[in-house]
Amino acid sequence: MSEETTREAKNEVFAASQAKTAQQVAGGHQVSNVMRDDFGYEIPVENVPLPSGGTVYDVDGPLYGQETIEIKAMTAKDEDILTSKALIKKGTVITQLIKNCLVNKQVDVDSMLVGDRNAIMTALRITGYGAEYTVEVDCPACGERSKQEFSLTDLPIKRLDANPVAQGANLFEFKLPMTAKKVRFKFLTGADEAEITVAMERRKKQGMQADSLVTSRLQHSIVAIDGVNDRNKINMFIRSMPARDSLALRRHIDKAEPGVDMKSWMTCPHCLEHSEVRLPMGASFFWPDTD
Repeated sequence: MSEETTREAKNEVFAASQAKTAQQVAGGHQVSNVMRDDFGYEIPVENVPLPSGGTVYDVDGPLYGQETIEIKAMTAKDEDILTSKALIKKGTVITQLIKNCLVNKQVDVDSMLVGDRNAIMTALRITGYGAEYTVEVDCPACGERSKQEFSLTDLPIKRLDANPVAQGANLFEFKLPMTAKKVRFKFLTGADEAEITVAMERRKKQGMQADSLVTSRLQHSIVAIDGVNDRNKINMFIRSMPARDSLALRRHIDKAEPGVDMKSWMTCPHCLEHSEVRLPMGASFFWPDTD
């Protein structure tokens, strides 16, 4: 599959023509709604394309085969989630925000692929605050930090570029170039990402090195190696695997994984270099610059 078929030139996540109202989504039933009845305002609902196309989810679940998912626009109540100290401490801010804004409450947000969640987050940011994203980033060339402005509608969608080992399974295979071992892996989910974040924070508080992000992500991604699925053995293999194998696997996962390509270009005001950077995405992603 070519890059042109897996990356959209513009992010159709945010097609305004697909906007509906909460009442339309509910099937047109008249429900008491102060915003609508007393103030004449309907909270809009958007159809957001899922980069995975729903092919990696349980065939009996609500997401299987779904090309899109419906979200309602953020409200002031949803903003409270972003500042919740309890949710921040647990690392579940984004999960709770997505839960609140999904129309279909049967969806298990924790089991959604990170890439699908990122598409929803990007859509929520655009519908809530607009497409312009101002953020401080470090220049890859000189290391100096500067404030840059990006347009989120310019970020392309990466479609799933791999075939799962079975229908409705988040499982894929890759043969390592040096050891020639067959690795069975999955794309990270929201639950995986939360576990990694909490573990990294715990290591920092304990005064331990928190720079094991590469091995942590691989430990959560790899399900089996040549049929061996014992977690202790897999973790030992990951820590000792040749760097060439590690790099090849990570590159394969990055190329095949669906999601929103969060890389964009910046011109550094300090060294004037034009460089590619990855846009940060977290709770602060939702707060527009107010300077």
